[in-house]
Amino acid sequence: VFIIRIFVQIIPRTMKHFLVTGLFMLLFSISVSAQDTIYSMPADPETGLITYKDVVEEKGTKDELFNRGQTWLRIFYSNPMAVAQVRDQASGIIRGDHNIKVYYTDDAGIKQEGGTILYTFKIEFRDGRYRYIIDNFLVKKVSRYPLENWMDPMNPEYTPLWNSYLQQVDQFIREQWIPSLKANLIPE
Repeated sequence: VFIIRIFVQIIPRTMKHFLVTGLFMLLFSISVSAQDTIYSMPADPETGLITYKDVVEEKGTKDELFNRGQTWLRIFYSNPMAVAQVRDQASGIIRGDHNIKVYYTDDAGIKQEGGTILYTFKIEFRDGRYRYIIDNFLVKKVSRYPLENWMDPMNPEYTPLWNSYLQQVDQFIREQWIPSLKANLIPE
């Protein structure tokens, strides 16, 4: 009888402790896994905004590199005149605005458009090198909506689709835009 009383007294305490500990661990693991699923993109250390930039050493004068940059615009963009509003050979700067479409697959397995991401780019040419900066990513909405909002799981509008959209933007820049620019600025 004594052992049964102790057993009965210990079980409720142990069960309470077990349930509280289990609940805490479950909530913690959900929180950690939600944070781990946020897609990471390069950010400017000063502003915290998504920014891709690099200085690339390349053979050629400022004018030669600028002309190769002009050729790249015509190759990469279907309407380079509308994309690159600034093409100043004297200062060696090409600046433009463009957009990226992002997609998701619906429940029926059909690819659907998820939105449009606007971005700006600037390429600065100097003798023997050039620098590109890709930044100012905005979700096309009625008002300015920085893409960085999609990296915040605490945002009331948050949806897991945002990770996929961030990944699509990142892949476009890293796997298409940057390699295309670098390949077309190599002297022939």
